[in-house]
Amino acid sequence: MPSLLQLYKKAYSGLARYNWYLSIVMLINRSGTMVVPFMTIYCINQLHFSVAQAGYIMALFGAGSIIGAYIGGWISDRIGFYDMQAATLLSGGVMFIIVGYQTTFLSLGIATFILSFCNEAFRPANSMAVAHFSAPENKTRSYSLHRLATNLGWAVGAALGGLLASFNFHLLFWVDGCTNIFAALVLMKLIPRSTVSKPAKAHPDEVKPVSAYKDKVYIIFILLVTFFNLCFFQFFVMEPVFFKLKWHFDTKLIGLLLASNGVVIALVELVMVNYMEGRKHALQYIIYGVLVTGGGFTLLNILPPNAASGAFVVLIVTFGEMVSMPFMNSFWISRSGERNRGQYAALYTMSWSAAQVLAPVLGGQIILWGSFALLWYTLGAICLAVAIALWILYRLNYSHKSTKHSNLTF
Repeated sequence: MPSLLQLYKKAYSGLARYNWYLSIVMLINRSGTMVVPFMTIYCINQLHFSVAQAGYIMALFGAGSIIGAYIGGWISDRIGFYDMQAATLLSGGVMFIIVGYQTTFLSLGIATFILSFCNEAFRPANSMAVAHFSAPENKTRSYSLHRLATNLGWAVGAALGGLLASFNFHLLFWVDGCTNIFAALVLMKLIPRSTVSKPAKAHPDEVKPVSAYKDKVYIIFILLVTFFNLCFFQFFVMEPVFFKLKWHFDTKLIGLLLASNGVVIALVELVMVNYMEGRKHALQYIIYGVLVTGGGFTLLNILPPNAASGAFVVLIVTFGEMVSMPFMNSFWISRSGERNRGQYAALYTMSWSAAQVLAPVLGGQIILWGSFALLWYTLGAICLAVAIALWILYRLNYSHKSTKHSNLTF
């Protein structure tokens, strides 16, 4: 027992105080995440929109997310991540409340787009803040701490959202908005603006930093990550449907299985990353994680339909997530600098936003024209292809050299 406690103590030690504060802010913010998971239900049941109209509203949310991530990164490189975080949290909080009062398709669509724009513009600035307050030797662990807070907050928000929705849907918008505003106030209280300097103006003789949009290695990496994310989001989108329709699990069991993802991450990820960090290149760990995740989806076609099989698949996919995603963050940080970090963070955020929008479409179409079995085999094949492409990227650019920005050689 003492050695186990020592292991956890070592994993959590050495992280910057301000990164702990940022995680508190994220925990508060994500604990209020309850509008988005129930938005489609709200549109159909409360506003009596058609299914197609509800789909358009969610498409507008996705479009706002992608544009918000791009512009958020661009602005953060110019005014700094601190002001951007505070501004987007406050504006996002106000927009959640405003969205709750929109009852027409047009007004809700416009308000939803603005809301998602504010929400996603926060993410690049927040990622920049974590990188800024991290030491070189613990950047990956710092992002794992951030992921822990995000996962715990999401679990709380989803559970509380379901409870509130059973009483009054409008409570979702107020709670989500107020937690955003409260997170902004906590940020400004715990991390004084004076502790963070704005980006310094470039010296006339200084070499202009490489643009993330011209970094060929990084662009290919982002495309591959997007394909992986299209697969990973099926864990939350189509796998629960599969458990219900094909394996006939009840909703309580499905909820427990999905919740176990966050519990395992909270208990294991930081300790595991603490052991792994610095031993191999980030791309190598990402390759392992992508392969494991693809294998987990493929097992749904092989294992017998029972609770133990469901728990095992969730554990495998969660393990793949824990091995790959923290090191995805450390990879984009390694290719960025102080003057272009917002661009790199924006592209990474846009990858997630695009995958989140497209994943339900991909999964639904494969099931419609094929079957669940075809979906799981397809996800396994995509993950295998992504892993091979990442391995080629690593071999050509990192296996024999350690330069921060290498030119693509193929």
